[in-house]
Amino acid sequence: MVKHNACVIVMSLILLFALSSVHGAWAGPPTDQLREGVERVLTILRDPELAGEKKADQRKTAINKVAGEIFDFDEMAKRSLGQHWDQRTPAEREEFGRLFTELIQRSYVSKVDQHGGATKMTYRGETVDDDYAVVRTTIPLAHGNEMPLDYRMHNTSDRWQVYDLSMDGISLVANYRSQFNKIIRTSSYAALVAKFKSNQAEFSTPSTAPSEGKAAR
Repeated sequence: MVKHNACVIVMSLILLFALSSVHGAWAGPPTDQLREGVERVLTILRDPELAGEKKADQRKTAINKVAGEIFDFDEMAKRSLGQHWDQRTPAEREEFGRLFTELIQRSYVSKVDQHGGATKMTYRGETVDDDYAVVRTTIPLAHGNEMPLDYRMHNTSDRWQVYDLSMDGISLVANYRSQFNKIIRTSSYAALVAKFKSNQAEFSTPSTAPSEGKAAR
């Protein structure tokens, strides 16, 4: 397991939603739909009827529902498993998709609940190529610096959904794919599933560029 460092902590806090947004360059439907989802999460976090520790489960359930509309978790799971996806049975694919979604929810959506609103994300524009798009944003860092955070999206059933994120050029999906591939090659696919199912299972977010590198369409 890669030890978490400052870069990983930053990624954990902003990965799914940088919850306080600032309008930047003009953009089209991909940015609009991403922004709308962010604002819906803000509404949940600010709802007095969902405030407090006693309402934590309801609050996280509501956030997860919005996340499921913004993010195509099944596509993220497929891309993260990479070449090993084709070797899986339909039942295995379904199970892996569920386990991967739970990983994202457990690791990151909870951070949104804990730290939502602390970071301001600026939308810098988007690039659209048929059914694929990249929404470019930046996140403020210390000493006036900024970090690029790109949301890679595709159009599914007339809705734009995120299937990968790129933090300063490092792909989240490629990072997971590198980790999953290593476990499968050195052990087995069953070992990967067992790690997912373990209460102690934890996979790292990007801290250095993985061998499979930059985000790809």
